[in-house]
Amino acid sequence: MKFCKKCIMPDTRPGISFNLEGVCIACQNNEKKKSVNWDARMKELEILCDKYRRKNPGEYDCIIAVSGGKDSHYQVHVMKELMNMNPLLITVEDFFTMTEAGKHNIKNISEAFGCNLISFKPNRKAAKVISRYMFENYGRPLWYVDRLLYTVPLYYAASLNIPLLVYGENVSYEYGGVDDKETYSARAQIFNGVAPDVKLDELVQAGVPRDELVYLEAPSQELLNKLEPIYLSYFMEWNSVKNYEFAKTRGFKDLTHEWDRTNHIENFNQIDSYGYLLNAWMKYPKYGHAYATDYSARWVRYGLLTREEAVKYAEERDHAIDPKIVEDFCEFTGMSIQEFYDALEKLYNKEIFEKNLFGQWRLKREYIEERRNPKW
Repeated sequence: MKFCKKCIMPDTRPGISFNLEGVCIACQNNEKKKSVNWDARMKELEILCDKYRRKNPGEYDCIIAVSGGKDSHYQVHVMKELMNMNPLLITVEDFFTMTEAGKHNIKNISEAFGCNLISFKPNRKAAKVISRYMFENYGRPLWYVDRLLYTVPLYYAASLNIPLLVYGENVSYEYGGVDDKETYSARAQIFNGVAPDVKLDELVQAGVPRDELVYLEAPSQELLNKLEPIYLSYFMEWNSVKNYEFAKTRGFKDLTHEWDRTNHIENFNQIDSYGYLLNAWMKYPKYGHAYATDYSARWVRYGLLTREEAVKYAEERDHAIDPKIVEDFCEFTGMSIQEFYDALEKLYNKEIFEKNLFGQWRLKREYIEERRNPKW
């Protein structure tokens, strides 16, 4: 297990690559941005929008996949207020207890920008079975929701004949992953490894009728070719902290005074609900890093933290899953807390973890030292 010499991202992140100097692809791509002509990129976006702009008043020019978060607020601002498009917003709900901020923000994004919003509510009956099954067998408790986040907007765009479909950042390019090439096209996003294919027969055998698995299969290439899914991060320098500062001016609320999460270093990323946060935290037992690493590494690239400060955050918070996350997931799936931790115990990667004197799983000492002082 090795770590980036600039930020603290480990080489266990799926799909990430490093150069010979020990610098991860996300840091390399961040340096490339400094030479990009962003004004020219915005002109490219204008030309693309003009291509899909409808002539009749009231018709939708594009679809924006939103969650209600800070980045979603910024996406809608760009497309509606800067590009003068008429967007239809589409969100996919999860099944967990929403925070007060989450309830407010999904309403606010429609009201602040004057947009219609379609909220897709997935099948709760199927979700209970699939979420538990995917957690116990793959360590992917929210695979069902994440899969729908990728597929549903594509199917809606095709069925409504609105080809231009807008996403925020290309996560592979921005943070490291299997699809880390610089491109505006998001056609390959569904294949980026975040919510990979699972054979539907496997879910049927787990107890879910096939009729309840609608939209889980990837759209055909023929359908994808009819659409123009794009990443806004290609056209403008993407910065989640700047997006947050903007979103606040348009009514976005963070978790201040509501929830101080034990495994986060901030209060404004992925704040919609409690149980959904289990999904990204599951990178910790499998790959040895979670929220604290993800966001502190990002902040190092933004110039907001030193590498040493990022290491400190990761050591203090990565492992510390918030009890509210566990409780909410268990309440929805019907698992007991003991069943949850019994299943979690089997998912720890024994190659990189060992138990301390208190029975807690922690990175092996050699990897803690490697993170502090990377040797390539």
